[in-house]
Amino acid sequence: MVRRLVNNQLLQLANALSKEILREPGVLFWGILFPILMSIGLGIAFTKKTDVLRKVAVIMNPDHNPGDTLNNFSVKSFLETYCERIHDPSDKSDTWKYVLTNRKLGNSVFYFTPMDWDQAMIMLKRGTLNVIIKENDEMPEYYFDPQNPDAQLTYIKLSSVIGGDSRQTNENDINIKPLMIAGTRYIDFLIPGLITMGVMMSCMWGISYSLIEKRSKKLLRRLVATPMKKSNFLLALLTVRIMMNFAESLILLIFAVLAFKIRIQGDPTSLILVFLAGNLAFCGIAIFVSSHTSNTEVGNGLINAVTYPMMVLSGIFFSYHNFPGWSIKIIQALPLTILTDAVRSVFNEGAGFRETALSFMILISTGAFFFAAGLKIFKWH
Repeated sequence: MVRRLVNNQLLQLANALSKEILREPGVLFWGILFPILMSIGLGIAFTKKTDVLRKVAVIMNPDHNPGDTLNNFSVKSFLETYCERIHDPSDKSDTWKYVLTNRKLGNSVFYFTPMDWDQAMIMLKRGTLNVIIKENDEMPEYYFDPQNPDAQLTYIKLSSVIGGDSRQTNENDINIKPLMIAGTRYIDFLIPGLITMGVMMSCMWGISYSLIEKRSKKLLRRLVATPMKKSNFLLALLTVRIMMNFAESLILLIFAVLAFKIRIQGDPTSLILVFLAGNLAFCGIAIFVSSHTSNTEVGNGLINAVTYPMMVLSGIFFSYHNFPGWSIKIIQALPLTILTDAVRSVFNEGAGFRETALSFMILISTGAFFFAAGLKIFKWH
């Protein structure tokens, strides 16, 4: 009777599979410890930061000295009376800092930087700032994308402290100048990021996971007996994946052009070259990541270790300048950040090959390095 109640076969199988998993340290690390480490890092980035930083461009009056901001009394008086003047030795102009305190919602720290219109538009397209203040008949005008919620919130908070105007945005606010020209909208910022993120995800999962799964199923072992070269096999994977990425990105681009009137303001040839370099970089990284392991769970962890941090940090959905200042240089060195910044510069800033040449060389070198390293340590089984 007892034997019928106890399924010895099930217990033995469960015991054997449990020991098999415990013998793989990589499974425990990527399945348990890595998510905890990610949650700690993202938790510190998003929950420990009590002050929200908002950068605002103040258009300089050309009739005044570079150090002046506006001739407008209300704005100039506000900056000089209530704001802390910060001098940056690396920049010729000063910046004014104002802290709007709120114990329940957290503080909002505004940085007002005087600059000309062209410079402000470039920073707006890059997502570094989202509101521009300009003088018109002694009244401040606010330029921002009305479809950007963060820009709207910035305007509401600014209008409540400059001139004491606490009105909400409505169609009668004549001091609001919507920016709907190509390159300044949030969708213009988002589409290039989605294209580059698609390149990374397609390469990492399409190449890395495919190789790891084939190795785990002993399919790669059968290829050893053929006269095929290892380099030709990996180059074939790389070529097919790049062709698929071109097709997928082209479909997304055509949709964005038809649905959102997206325009490529720069050199299309430079865009193609940078896009190709980004594909080579992530194909090389994908081959390196999948060159040795045959465990799919470890492979999932390795792929996520590459994709998740860059997907969050590299400015796909929001500007990476929102992160702490000490981390900006590190973020800018990530392959996805380099690719995204270069693609956005062609889309929104009219960049050509001269502006994207450095990014092109870095991405090509990254791909060549990781491909060579992956080819060196690649194993069939």
